[in-house]
Formats: sequence, structure tokens, C-alpha cells
Amino acid sequence: MNVANSTVTRLVERTADWLIHWRKALLALFVVLTVALGYSATRTQLDPGFNKQIPVRNAYMVNFLNFSQYFTGANRFLVSVKWKGEGDIYNREFLDTLNKVTDEVFFINGVSRASVTSLFTANVRYIEITEDGFFGDVVVPPRFTGSREDLDQVRNNVARSGQIGRLVANDLTSSMVRADLQEQDPKTGKPVSYAQVAQRLENIRAQYSSDNIEINIVGFAKLVGDVVEGLNTVIGFFVIAFVITALLLWLYSRSWRLTLVALVVALLPVIWLLGLLPLLGLGIDPMSILVPFLIFSIGVSHAVQMTNAWKQDVLAGHTSVQAAHGAFCKIFIPGSLALLMNALGFGVIMLIDIPIVHELGVTACIGVMLMIITNKLMLPIILSYLTLESSALRQGRKAAGKHPLWWRLSALAEPKPALAVFAISLLLLGVGAYKARDLAVGDIGMGAPELRADSRYNQDNQKIISSYSIGLDVMSVFVQVSGVEEGCLAPQVMRAVESFDFQIRSVPGVQSVQSVAGMSKNVIAGNNEGNPRWSAIPGSERGLSQGARAYMPDDGLVTEGCQRMQILVFLTDHEGATVSHVINETKRIIDGLQSPQVTFLLAGGNVGVMAASNEAVKQAEVVMLAALFGSVALFCWLTFGSLRAVLCILVPLAIVAILCNALMATLGIGLKVATLPVMALGVGVGVDYGIYLYERIEHEMADGKDLRTAFYQAMCQRGTAAVFTALTMSIGVCTWAFAPLKFQADMGVLLSFMFLVNVLGAIFLLPALAAWFNLGRALVKVKKRANEPACGHYPHKSGVAAKGITNL
Repeated sequence: MNVANSTVTRLVERTADWLIHWRKALLALFVVLTVALGYSATRTQLDPGFNKQIPVRNAYMVNFLNFSQYFTGANRFLVSVKWKGEGDIYNREFLDTLNKVTDEVFFINGVSRASVTSLFTANVRYIEITEDGFFGDVVVPPRFTGSREDLDQVRNNVARSGQIGRLVANDLTSSMVRADLQEQDPKTGKPVSYAQVAQRLENIRAQYSSDNIEINIVGFAKLVGDVVEGLNTVIGFFVIAFVITALLLWLYSRSWRLTLVALVVALLPVIWLLGLLPLLGLGIDPMSILVPFLIFSIGVSHAVQMTNAWKQDVLAGHTSVQAAHGAFCKIFIPGSLALLMNALGFGVIMLIDIPIVHELGVTACIGVMLMIITNKLMLPIILSYLTLESSALRQGRKAAGKHPLWWRLSALAEPKPALAVFAISLLLLGVGAYKARDLAVGDIGMGAPELRADSRYNQDNQKIISSYSIGLDVMSVFVQVSGVEEGCLAPQVMRAVESFDFQIRSVPGVQSVQSVAGMSKNVIAGNNEGNPRWSAIPGSERGLSQGARAYMPDDGLVTEGCQRMQILVFLTDHEGATVSHVINETKRIIDGLQSPQVTFLLAGGNVGVMAASNEAVKQAEVVMLAALFGSVALFCWLTFGSLRAVLCILVPLAIVAILCNALMATLGIGLKVATLPVMALGVGVGVDYGIYLYERIEHEMADGKDLRTAFYQAMCQRGTAAVFTALTMSIGVCTWAFAPLKFQADMGVLLSFMFLVNVLGAIFLLPALAAWFNLGRALVKVKKRANEPACGHYPHKSGVAAKGITNL
């Protein structure tokens, strides 16, 4: 394949002629677009949402959404009020505070009023058996005054209500307020602002905390609020990365003009993207906030390649216009192909059937495609007006000549030295594959993995888990009753529920269980003087009627007529391994309990959402990587027309992908929605290096050079810029490791690793593979070299291009 004479190359040359001819008009158009989209970017808003995390086509989520009109609880938050003084919660100061906190939570915009539950709400009641029969009432008397008699009555009522371990801590030192959030505010009809809800909760904490009172808060809304608060530091880390990039760019180019141009052009796709989002009716999710910064990193990489090609032509004696024309012709094909690979890397993650992932993929794809306009079209126009400083010219001419490091490295393009590269690569592959087996799907560790272990949210979560028999990690198992008029009065139905309750309690990872069968047994025993021998499910409808108090829909476990039920299974944590184990055991248990009258369905609650997401990620991982590598292979084959080219570019990427999995397993980072895109991004960015190097190797060999000389020239012309950008991006994102948001720190470590190792794979393994694939013999007859070559300039061969530039 002769690239210089290809139809695509001629088309690129004509495009370059057109671009240079209309450069003034095009530059003016780009400036107008930038100003307009920059103004629009000021209206970009964060757009978090609980339902965006739900893989709606998953079987668990189909059941969850079907039953959500009857039962709630997945998008829940807990506010625990803890007494730090002497004694327990049964004192006037604590109960007054709990009452005020309950009122505050009740009036938060977006809260489902009926779901608010505390000792002071009407849906929390007690029941007792007296000489006159059953008697029940609210736990806190309506005319509670805080007197000793009232406090004693509340203590007795709580003991009878069965709320110890649920709304009241096991050690009686704290009590909680529980509430569910709606997706839309019923007053305004607009989506609930999680940031505002989180701020209201923090206001409650600040208002009612004292020497004797401590407030602990957990829930999705509070987590989003903490993440949004942590995003304020993201800007700071972006500024740090920007400054580091600017300094390294200047050290590399010795030109403030080139440095400024590269940075501005790298920022343009970010500005355009943020400006387009409001016009498309989109926002940006807090978990996707790093996408603009990744686009900036990719933009720097491509801008450096273009400016480097322009600088080489200027040092060779060309005018700025001629150099811009030549740089466009040399960089457009490999650069556009690399950007298409980047877009493909983001696009394939949309195979994960979760709305938030689709949103991330669409946002990132738009940003990368915009880069083709800014970096491949606008940048050459700007460069055509640029003049290189005299200091940069002197530095460039001084650096001309033989590059000893690249010449020694070019020996890898010969068969014998390549064997050492193969040995090291195979060793790394073996170690990586072995360690990658430990990679877990889902969260790892206690609390919210998006935040540091010592964050306030995770400390609150730990205190709540240790104080109550329930927590925020709950799985709802739904029960559908068929062919029975009153499910709670049917022995076969209640015994099936009881059997599930009994078996699931013994599963490791389960903290506690709430079911209508368990409540019914307690009520029936209470009807019989509290004798534990009566704590059982009777075999008749009449016997079951004694537990009628447990069958009320107000408790949130059954619907009217008991045609639908939910069993709440509280887990000790939400680690991927725990969720997977409990789900598998739940499936095993319900397989032995299904009957025509009773159908058990998985799964609701936040654990059900996590389980569905983890399954979606696990199923999509193999398909996503297969689609990604298959598409990259197809694009490379269509571009270079060679299977050897495909293998030279893809093999290093595959090894790096395995090593990345091994690193995640080593660092305790789970494979989930937030981290799976890193793999696609790493492959998409990593392919840039291989494409740039391979295209230049092929071009040099078409001019009659052998493989080693061609690789040497490719390193001089493209490799230096590739290594520089990889180091720059690695150093920039590595600073994220110190961010307060753990998911940002994890992303920084993984991206830094993939940026750096991908370029090493390209400059070490690619030439070694090419040597053994005998790439040189396939293109030209190898000539014996008499002298070591120098880093020279090979002007673009285009009479049409030269003629077009001369007339400008």
C-alpha cells in the first residue's frame, strides 16, 4: 500500500488547499462558534438522578419498577439522632430534638411525605393486649410534655412497638428519621435537586448538633451532595494539571506561542461540549464530571502532534503557511483515525444498559468528535499565522542531528533484540492475567466507594450500621400471590414467606430480615400471653386472623388484601462479593419455594439496583471489549490494509488492558459503572500512539528505508511527541490521587498507568512485533546501511500542495 499515492491522501491534500485558501473566513467562523458556545456553557448544570443508575431492562429492575407503585425504599435517606449525654434517649432534650428533626425532614422538597417515619410519626404504633382486648396507639402520646410519666410511657411504648434495632438503636442511645425521595418534586413538577436536599440535611445537622446531640446522615441524596461538594476541588486539581501541562509543553517546545496555542486548542472541545449540552437538553452527571478533563488531556496529545509536525517543517525552512499545510497532510489521517478510536472507546461503553453510562458515552463521543474540528482543522489555520520565536528556532536546530537514545531503541526493530521484548511482555502478561483473576465486580469496602474511608459520610454510615440492626443496604424480595383472596390468611402463602425468612437469615452477609410472617408470629404470640411457643404460623385461616395487626399496609410490607408483599433483607455491607453471594443464595432459596400460589421475585432496594448494575457491567465487559478491539482492528485494517499492522497496534493494547485489570485488583478497585469506562478510554487513547508511529513507519518505508531506520525516523518525528504527551498526561492526572473524592483518585491512578504503559507498549512492543512479522520485506527490499542516519525532515510530496501554497 503506497500511502502517498492513495486516493485518501490526495483528498487530504485538496482539503488542505481549501483549508488554507479559506483560512480567514474559517477562523472567523470558529471564533464566533467559540464565543457563542462559551456563553451557552455558562448554563450547563449538574444533573444527578437516582433512576439514571437503574439498568431498566434488567429482570430485577423490571420487577422493581412494577412494584415501586406499591412499595418504596430504594432512594431512601436516614437521619440518625444520637444522644451523647448520660443515660439513654428517654429524656426531654433528646425527644424534643428528634421531634424537630422529624418536622424538618418532613418539609424537605421532594420527600414523599407518607414515607417519613420516626417515633413521632403516626405510622409508627405499638399494640398491647389488655383485659379488654387489643389496644394500640402512636408511640409518642399526642400531648407529650416531657414529664417523667410521659417519658416512661414512651419507653414502654417503644418496647411494645418492636422498633428497637429499627428506628431505635440497640443500645437505646439514638433514634432515626427515615424518608424516601421522589424523582420529581410534586409541587413544581421538576426533578428533585439532590444538591439542595443534601444542603437541607446539612443545615439540619448544623442546627441541631450540640454537646449532647450528634446527627448522622446517609442516603443517595446525601452522597450526591458530598460528591458535588468535592467537585469544587476538581477545578483546583484541573488548574494544577493545566499549569503542569503548560510548563512541560514549554520545556518541550521552548516556545510560549506554541504552548499557548496547544493549550487553547485543547480547551476548545471542552468549551464547545459544555456549550452544546444545554442546547441538546442535557446536563452533566457528577459521576461524569471528569469527562471534560479527559477530553482536555486527549486534546493536548493531538495538539502536540500537530504543532510538532508544523515546527519540524518550519525548522526545515518552510514558511508558516507551508508548514501548516504540510502538518495537516501528515497528521490528519492518523490523527482523525485515532480520534475515531477514542470516540469508539467511549461509544462501546453504551453497551452497558444503564442510562448514566449512555449519558457519559454520548457526552464523551460528542467531545471527541468536536476535537476533529478544533485540533485537525482549526489548529492548522492558527499555526499558519504563527511565527516561531528565535529561541525556539535555535533550540530546534541545536536538537537536529542524530538522536542517540532513539537510535539505540531502534534496535528493537531487529529480530534478536525483539526476543527480549517478547520475553518481558510474556512475563508481564502472565503475572497480569494471574492477578486479574482477583478483580471483583461491584463495590469494594464499607460505605460509599466514591468517597474516602475517613469522609464524614462513611463515618456516619459506620455509626448507623453499628448501632442498628438495619442500615441503608437493603434488598427487597417481592412476593406475588395468585389464586388466593386474602394472602395473609392463607397458610401455604404465609409458611412460604416464613420459610424464606428463616433460611435467608442464616446467609452470611445478611444482618436482619423484616417480613409479614415474622411480624405475624410476634402478634400471635402476644395474643397468647407472649408465650414463645405460640410464635408460629398456624395451619388455618382462623389462626392466622389472630395476627391481623401485622397485615396492615401502613407497615410497608403488604398491600391491601395481601396480594403483593415485600420482604426486606438488610445486608451488612454492599460489597460486590456480598451482594453477589446474597443474590445467589436468595435464588437458591426461592427456587425451592415457588408455587402456583406464591411467586418470589428479585429484587428491589438499593441492593437490588446494585445487583442489577453489577450484572449489567459483568455481562457488558466481554461484549464491550470484543466490540472495541474488533472495531479498532477493522479501522486499522481499512486504513493500513495489513493484518500485520492490526496485530502490531492491537497486541500492546490487549496486554495493557490485562495489566490494568491486575492493577485494579491489586489496589482494591472494583469493576463497576464508574471504572469500566477507564478500560475503554485507555484502549481508545492508547491506540493513538500505535497509529501515529505505525503510519510514520509505513511512510518512511515507502520511501525506501529499512524497518529499523523507518522506526528511528518515526520516533524522531512522532515518538518524541508521543512520549512527551504520555508523560504530561500521566503527571497531570496522577495529581488526582490526592483528591478528596476516591473515585477521582482511582480514576487518576488508572489513567496515569494506562497513558504511560500504552506509550511504552507502542515504542517497545510494536517495533518488535513488526520485526518478526517481517514488515520490511513486505514493503521494500532491505538495504544495508552504511552509516547511522540523522533525524531529518522529509517534506510532504505534493506538487499540488506546493503550488497552492506559493500562490497565497
